[in-house]
Amino acid sequence: MTASNPARDAFSHGPDGPPPRGTGPEGHPDGHLDSAAQLLNRIAGQLGSRLGLVAPDGTRRPPPPALVLVAHGSRDPRALATVHSLIERVRELRPYLSVRLGHIELNEPLLDDTLASLAGRQDAVLVPLLLGRGYHVRRDIPEAVAAVPGLRARVAAPLGPHPLLVETLYARLVEAGWRTRTSDSVRRASAVVLASAGSRAPDSAADTRRTAQLLAERLGVPVVPAYASAAAPTVSAAVRSLAARGRHRIAVASYFTAPGRFATQAGEEAPWIRSEPLGDHPAMARLVLHRYDQAVAAPESAAERTLISA
Repeated sequence: MTASNPARDAFSHGPDGPPPRGTGPEGHPDGHLDSAAQLLNRIAGQLGSRLGLVAPDGTRRPPPPALVLVAHGSRDPRALATVHSLIERVRELRPYLSVRLGHIELNEPLLDDTLASLAGRQDAVLVPLLLGRGYHVRRDIPEAVAAVPGLRARVAAPLGPHPLLVETLYARLVEAGWRTRTSDSVRRASAVVLASAGSRAPDSAADTRRTAQLLAERLGVPVVPAYASAAAPTVSAAVRSLAARGRHRIAVASYFTAPGRFATQAGEEAPWIRSEPLGDHPAMARLVLHRYDQAVAAPESAAERTLISA
């Protein structure tokens, strides 16, 4: 059993609480509940969500802004299936929150169409299913919002970096065969390559490096960020560099939100084990809602006002 980390636990539990005990690190849906207590907890959570729409005087509150999950899009059909599975997890945590999906490219619904369907009808908070402050977060998504007349919307921060991502990465590595207890000699021979898509944006690279640092602290071994495109080092170069330093037990951690070409190519470079993408792990659903709640609670800044079309 790993030692408790209060700071990490506070992030991991978040406003929607920890995942049910029946949900293991593999992130599969519950399938069944282990006890009546867990069933009561789930009912209580759903009832609390419903009561949140009712004011103390019994009148119905206006609905909260819709949550628009913004995915990149992929030609790999597994990516779309993964995003839909993540959305279902989010809806389980907030049954009375309107959750929509919009893709930047390649898949339907496209983000432009999703936003147009909300214009003049409901406010929205866009949560990018992206892991850092790259071009899509800084330019494409805000411009898509500004281009829709009558839309009132805010853009939340990208998912990373955040301790909940680190918990998901850790869980995926354990699934792949990473041992939580090892000898000092094995640890000295071990390392991880954090494989991500890559971006030319300096902020995006900084976000990936921060995630690598947090994961290294969690694992107690070196974690080197590497990229499938647009940045250096490549995954293969990172593996060679670690091996030259005597690290021969090298895992590749898939820092991708869903399966796709880059994730597959990065995994093929693993000399030992490779983890699956972040996917629909329960911590990912809680992180999506955490970013949504942050955006809802934040005061409207001058920058945000420019994203609200007349």
